[in-house]
Amino acid sequence: MSVQTPQEIAHGSATTLDQQSLKGAALLTLATIAAILAGYHETTWSMVSIWERSDTFAHGFLILPFSAYLIWGQRKHLSTFSPEPNLPALAVLGALGFGWLMATLASVQVFEQYFLMAMIPAAVWAILGTRMAWAIAFPLAYLLLAVPFGDVFIPPLIDFTADFTVWALQLTGIPVYREGSFFTIPSGNWSVVEACSGLRYLIASFTLGMLYAYLTYRSLRRRLAFIALSVLVPIIANGIRAYLIVMTGHLSNMSLAVGVDHLIYGWIFFGFVMLLLFWIGSFWREDNGENKGADAVPQPKPDLRQGSKGSPKSVVLAASAVLAIAFIWPVSAAYLENRFSRSTEPQIEIPGVAEKWEAATSPISDWRPKYIGAATQFLQNYRNHHQAVDLYVSYYRNQQQGTELINSGNLLVPETESYWRNIKENTRGILLDSRQVTVKQSQLHSPDANLLVWRWYWIGGEKTASPYMAKFILARNKLLGRGDDGAEIIIAARYEAASDEAVPVLQAFVDDMMPTITRGLQHAWER
Repeated sequence: MSVQTPQEIAHGSATTLDQQSLKGAALLTLATIAAILAGYHETTWSMVSIWERSDTFAHGFLILPFSAYLIWGQRKHLSTFSPEPNLPALAVLGALGFGWLMATLASVQVFEQYFLMAMIPAAVWAILGTRMAWAIAFPLAYLLLAVPFGDVFIPPLIDFTADFTVWALQLTGIPVYREGSFFTIPSGNWSVVEACSGLRYLIASFTLGMLYAYLTYRSLRRRLAFIALSVLVPIIANGIRAYLIVMTGHLSNMSLAVGVDHLIYGWIFFGFVMLLLFWIGSFWREDNGENKGADAVPQPKPDLRQGSKGSPKSVVLAASAVLAIAFIWPVSAAYLENRFSRSTEPQIEIPGVAEKWEAATSPISDWRPKYIGAATQFLQNYRNHHQAVDLYVSYYRNQQQGTELINSGNLLVPETESYWRNIKENTRGILLDSRQVTVKQSQLHSPDANLLVWRWYWIGGEKTASPYMAKFILARNKLLGRGDDGAEIIIAARYEAASDEAVPVLQAFVDDMMPTITRGLQHAWER
């Protein structure tokens, strides 16, 4: 039988109280995070809905459980710390909230989602303190992978896959005729579309590679090396996959790998590549077969429950401050959106220029861009003797998600439902209002016609071809109370053999018609 001294009894009581205090702080932090996600429910739901409808981003459902499991695995290590609320973290939280507001005003959904998810680590930092937040830095940062981001990589991935496939086919000795992402070999026609870009493989590999590197390696160099491999390997593997599928179709006289079965072959091949990657990575593992999540980042020294700086009252005050700062921004967004909403429909009138460009009834082709959610659209053909140009204007007002000017659903040529092809896309410097401006240039092809297309944005009186600058101007205008009116101006001219044939026609149209186009948009904005 042992007898405890009064000091031992007091120390045990203090330890019990500290443990209860830590549990209370942890529960309060979880409640605060839940409240933030609920307060930003539109952004939260936008992520969940994308996870649900898109196989590419369905991994988002697993990120939160993975992060929670990693944190739970460090519970013993975390029990050696006391919560110490951090005031500077509140400034970081405020900056993230302002970033979310700007992203909301600009209708940049992916930035809204990133800023929201970044608020979670900031809230943990503010409530529990630097040492505890640093101890679980990786699980908190891993939450950012829940954001459904990656569509921006689809065009370059398509280009790389097409380049690799054509190069491999030519290396094999098979003749190839290529137009953009479409190519023809003697046995049939092929194209690299969005589903073939390899984005799903890349996201899956990167997500798993990050987790594997965290759990398996201790040195930063090995982690970064494996993460780099988890990015490079799926990109190259997708090129090999595309080549093998084309070869399978070619050698089978187009009876195999020409339907949904080629997607099945692709996932089987990708699964084999990932197993090979992890098997190779296991030769340099540093965890000795154990999960040492607590060693994932350099750990601060535990305080051993002595001299705790964070009283329960300070933790509650920190959580209250976090909620107060976090909720400022959705309230501000709702106020700004409602204040400057306009009920009138814009009307666009763009007459021709006397003795130069006159409005005509017959367009140069049957091509029409596909733009969704526009408040109004203007389509008109103009002719100047033997020259002809089609003008398309999609005008937006009261923009919101799904009905905004800059939207991935706004396309020159839909991937399906059209026999038109966008065979090349780049930029070109032109003279616009007597100054050099870079516009987007596209070459469209159909069995009946070739078109050269120029396009740029008009946002509240300012012109730019950059979607990023357009979003910035839009957010600034809404923040300053100037409204959110914007339009995309698209002009198209035909050519026979070389696209440069249409350049002087389009430039002449811009030189003569731009003042009239600007006046028409300005009048629509002021109505």
